[in-house]
Amino acid sequence: MNSKQIPTDRWSGSVTLNDVARKAGVHPSTVSRALDPAKHLRVKESTRERIIEVADELGYRPDMVARGLKSGKTGTVGIVAADLGNTFVTPIIHGIAATLESSGLLPTIAESQDDHARMANILDHMLSRRVDGIVALAARAADRKVLESASQIAPIVLAGRPLDRTTLPQVVQDNEAGGRLAAEHLAALGHRRVAQLRGPDDVANFPRRAAGFTSVVDAMGLVEVTVPDRAERPVVEEGQRLMELLLETSIDLPTAVFAHNDLMAVGALAVLRQRSIRVPDDVSLVGYNDMPMAGHLTPPLTTVRYQSLEVGRRAGEMILGLLAGKPSENITLAPSLVSRGSSRRV
Repeated sequence: MNSKQIPTDRWSGSVTLNDVARKAGVHPSTVSRALDPAKHLRVKESTRERIIEVADELGYRPDMVARGLKSGKTGTVGIVAADLGNTFVTPIIHGIAATLESSGLLPTIAESQDDHARMANILDHMLSRRVDGIVALAARAADRKVLESASQIAPIVLAGRPLDRTTLPQVVQDNEAGGRLAAEHLAALGHRRVAQLRGPDDVANFPRRAAGFTSVVDAMGLVEVTVPDRAERPVVEEGQRLMELLLETSIDLPTAVFAHNDLMAVGALAVLRQRSIRVPDDVSLVGYNDMPMAGHLTPPLTTVRYQSLEVGRRAGEMILGLLAGKPSENITLAPSLVSRGSSRRV
């Protein structure tokens, strides 16, 4: 490519809005509207296309700082995830980011590591940088007050993890229904002695999954073997620890185990393999979320599917609506069960 195709000053910031207007033969205010995602429809399409072509040719980039000072908006939305290494979270972020970017907004992503102090610090930093809004994927019970306080400064949407006793808008899944699906699946396969590897009680997803599972166990007269602890975080290592605890404290091994997320199921599977306990021949195993690699495990994991991408897309739409001054209503999506090789009939 030659210098005519890629201007040497493309990233220098030397090209101004007035330069674009002069070459396109329009008023600078028309250029401003044409290049503003919130106002571009006010400009005739043919004029808008010519302005975009000229702006690209000249290498014009709008001064977002100046625009933010003028409008009070920065064109950014914060996303707070608990664990960026969790492949379940990635599609949620993709859904949010794609929705935001289609409206000209840029996502800013941070990781709380499921730590309350980090969550508070991240919110403080995001607000000090004047993000237009925040989507929180990492809420735990202790975070409710700081999230509600932050929402007085910028709109906040909760996604993935619900919070109890809050008026913050939420996009979540019906976790209780998901727990019921797991128990109904195992009961239909003839399992009568089952156990749960429970996630942390202060993340509302997990007690709701537990409640749904136990409601079916009680209604169908199954026996639930108690695991005398909960996970501190919903991670592989905690799935290993709880599975080892179940094996150490249970006189009669249950024929099926429901892990409250797929990462914990992966940890449980590793322990069962180490103990030469076959899945599903000796113990059936069910996870939750249907993370991208769930179907590629050995054996492929039976799991409750969580509509991660759709949750992200809806959360992105909700924060955009709030930024536009539109009222919001909580959204709860329905789960489904994906039966694979880790569960079988007894």
